[in-house]
Amino acid sequence: MGTINIHGIKVYAYHGCMEEEAIIGGNYVVDVIIETDFEEAALKDDLNKTVDYVQVNEIVRREMAVRSKLIEAVGKRISDALMKEIPSIKLLETKLTKINPPVKGGVENVSVIIRDERSV
Repeated sequence: MGTINIHGIKVYAYHGCMEEEAIIGGNYVVDVIIETDFEEAALKDDLNKTVDYVQVNEIVRREMAVRSKLIEAVGKRISDALMKEIPSIKLLETKLTKINPPVKGGVENVSVIIRDERSV
């Protein structure tokens, strides 16, 4: 078992409860931590025996392109898609950060973290 960390997937998207957010959009960062067995991949130097982070990036970007009011909904959708499409993931943590949300008083960012585990 090992861990693959994919940090800083930067996406411009249109999530939020305010109408302006649907028009103007904003910056988001997605971090994904994956626990998987990549021992065979390491021994054989074979990409097909591990989680391809290019595929992870594509899934994240695809799900981020679907507008939602809540980042909780987007994060859950990303997590569900990763678990469904990449069966070798054993444990998953998806962190979705909204940069400069429109909150009075100035907030640097807001994040949600979704944890998922494959049942045996």
